[in-house]
Amino acid sequence: MESESITAYVGIGSNLGDRAGNLLLGVRGLMEASFVVNKLSAIYETEPVGLDEGASTFLNMVAEIRAEGITPTQMLARMLRIEYLLERTDKSLKKPRTIDLDLLFYNHEQTDTPFLTVPHPRAHLRRFVLVPMNEVAPTYTHPILHKEISTLLVECEDDSHVSRWNPNARSGLHLSSNG
Repeated sequence: MESESITAYVGIGSNLGDRAGNLLLGVRGLMEASFVVNKLSAIYETEPVGLDEGASTFLNMVAEIRAEGITPTQMLARMLRIEYLLERTDKSLKKPRTIDLDLLFYNHEQTDTPFLTVPHPRAHLRRFVLVPMNEVAPTYTHPILHKEISTLLVECEDDSHVSRWNPNARSGLHLSSNG
């Protein structure tokens, strides 16, 4: 009997240390945890939402992954291990983090346990999730709200700043068309 292949969407974020390096290590961790990374969004620089004032900006992205024969809880366990290995030991809300892996969607299923809620209960409320998710899967339909990601993004009331990350912007480097 073949195991069922699932498609899931994972939000990846970092606002401590080498933020871009942390995202890369998060993606690598997903691959080492036997997930196939189908698509990656661009990296977006975003305001911290729900964190204490003065927190550093985040880099965020979304990964579309495929896995075989795994439950949402097993997927979460692997993601928590990746976070632990990347030195995210404090899972408290409102704290800066080296890495944050969130299971946003798991196929079109719904799960609600004391440890895990899928779809992510705030995904449709956050631009830092919807913008990269819209890049990867604009026609994915939210299993509870029955709306496509592109529609949820248009309707989103979150006005926090989300922009495509330019690694050269802070360093003062400017690319010239003159060579």
